[in-house]
Amino acid sequence: MKKSNFAAMILGTIGGFFFAIGMCMCLLPAWGAFGPGVAMGIIGAVLLLATLITWRRSSGKSIGIPLYSTAGVILFGVGMSIAVAGSNIVLGIIIGIIGIVMLLSLVPILKGIH
Repeated sequence: MKKSNFAAMILGTIGGFFFAIGMCMCLLPAWGAFGPGVAMGIIGAVLLLATLITWRRSSGKSIGIPLYSTAGVILFGVGMSIAVAGSNIVLGIIIGIIGIVMLLSLVPILKGIH
């Protein structure tokens, strides 16, 4: 693994974590942390944008796969938030499972099935 790919992987993981936690903080009124949640979400979005730029410059590939993985993480986070908030647990679980399936499908998309 090249250093640039490793850096993009680390940036993407940290950015996705910050973005997901920020979304949870914003979407769960019981936490009472809307302002800090927005700040964490912005930090996560900036790190994810830096990941896209780093990965694109290092590999010269399109940004489809990182956007697909980001969408999977966002769906997983939204599903988690809906399920934890208790507003509609079944809908939250379904949305979370869709996000998990998207993330699990990254391996066959990137490496193929041999």
